[in-house]
Amino acid sequence: MLYHLSEYLKDLDLPGMGMVGYVSFRALAALILSLVISMVAGEYFIKYMRKRNHIESARDANIDPYGVQKKGVPSMGGIVIVAAVILPAVLLGKLTNVYMLLLLATILFFGILGFIDDKIKLSGDKDGMKPRYKMLGQLVFGCIVGLTLWLSPQAVVRENVTQEIGEKEVVYHKSEARKSTVTTVPFFKNNNIDYYELFDFIPNGTAKRACGWILFILVTTFVICAVSNGANLNDGMDGMCAGNSAIIGVTLGILAYVSGHIQFASYLNVMYIPGSEEILVFLCAFVGALVGFLWYNAYPAKVFMGDTGSLAIGGVIAVTAVIIHKELLLPILCGIFLMESLSVILQVAYAKKGNARGEKWRVFKRAPFHDHYRHKMEDGVKYLITRPKGLLFESMITSRFLIVTILLAAITIITLKIR
Repeated sequence: MLYHLSEYLKDLDLPGMGMVGYVSFRALAALILSLVISMVAGEYFIKYMRKRNHIESARDANIDPYGVQKKGVPSMGGIVIVAAVILPAVLLGKLTNVYMLLLLATILFFGILGFIDDKIKLSGDKDGMKPRYKMLGQLVFGCIVGLTLWLSPQAVVRENVTQEIGEKEVVYHKSEARKSTVTTVPFFKNNNIDYYELFDFIPNGTAKRACGWILFILVTTFVICAVSNGANLNDGMDGMCAGNSAIIGVTLGILAYVSGHIQFASYLNVMYIPGSEEILVFLCAFVGALVGFLWYNAYPAKVFMGDTGSLAIGGVIAVTAVIIHKELLLPILCGIFLMESLSVILQVAYAKKGNARGEKWRVFKRAPFHDHYRHKMEDGVKYLITRPKGLLFESMITSRFLIVTILLAAITIITLKIR
């Protein structure tokens, strides 16, 4: 909104209006504004929720091994995160940019989906929304994202053109902008692969490219479902999901800015995506909102984000990665989310195998994975992984998970040059 107003006021020669056109200025302004909104609104939100007795009773029964009580803590704090992202993004973002609009739609859609789930829980049903309805919403939106990137004339890619000079390959310019299903594959020399190339056995070129786009939409849908659910599972300890997601958001912001800057894209030999630099404005608002939320969500938490926040966070991360064609880097960057999801799958599968033999089998002491470190082993249960023997403080578990995410973020960025 302010960007478009500045374009009009700049024609009137008003001083200072030109700097609003710079992505760097708007991104930093969005970061500051979202941080302030999140911190200020968080205090009023907590008071309001306590007054209305909107508290997460499910965690009241989750007794901390060291006796830290968390009874009466308000939930649905994700409302603050969503609002603190949307307001600066709308104010400072370029609202004609398809990527900005797609991300705004993402955080709003998943925020509403999570809000409905949290509302059902607060009404007394601790299980919340039925999983099939939640999954249906994620699948439908995944298809919408894929179709938008397929049909929008703004969603184009300019791939590298290289020239061999001696023993070196030099990027000397970019190819023409085109619709593309190309994506980045880490650790490979020519690290871009086009989904339609997997259908080389189809002789008809049009049919082959159509199959490529169908596969792209399916991959997009899967990524959105996987990451949003992974973020939801990671939201089990104070500051865990918000802290990990802020680190991931910074990393995606770097990748988006590099992809939207033709010189940097050429130097790092990554595909140039015109307009993707605008994602940086949204992601700065995203990171600022999460850091501001940590003011109240850090251990011991005064508010929980609930599914309103965790689903919205996962949706934003997934859609951003798909937009900049880096979705195959997510298993590295979101390794913590992946481990949380796998731990639940392994725990359930192993428990069923034990039940079939009339025994209690578990892979971890508890799942998701972060709960493994703060629960004791039960008598009569066979555990595949028993270490550590002792229990860890929640703040220590969170800190260590954040350190791992920082390491994974660094590895993700390094993959741009390791190939």
